Amino acid sequence: MTPRGIRNNNPGNLNFAHQAGAVLEPGPNARFARFPTAEAGLEALRDQLIRYIVRDKLNTVNAIIAKWAPPNENNTSAYAQFVARKIGVEASANLGPVTPTLIGEMMTAIIEYENGQNPYGDLVAQVAGVQEAAA
Repeated sequence: MTPRGIRNNNPGNLNFAHQAGAVLEPGPNARFARFPTAEAGLEALRDQLIRYIVRDKLNTVNAIIAKWAPPNENNTSAYAQFVARKIGVEASANLGPVTPTLIGEMMTAIIEYENGQNPYGDLVAQVAGVQEAAA
């Protein structure tokens, strides 16, 4: 079966928070956003990551993933280690400035962890490169 995040065009499995263009996914356990297109879901993922880094001043993989996937619902440590390994840093290392490359790598790692696959190819890099920072 297709993973929930991919079915919902929400590869980061973002909770529904009345994001532009999104609706609440259908079903009895609905909590995630459903976006009209894969690109819209990728843009929401990108924007959320940038928000965490710029607005919330979260500058390590550990800090970002702890907020993204809180330990009361997830194995946050394993998630952070996965993302850190994929982007080639220590989970506790300062990530430095927001760049399209950093955002694209983090998006790719989150998509793979959340869905067990990444069917989006170059679209991730394209969306990540649209803008460097949005507050």
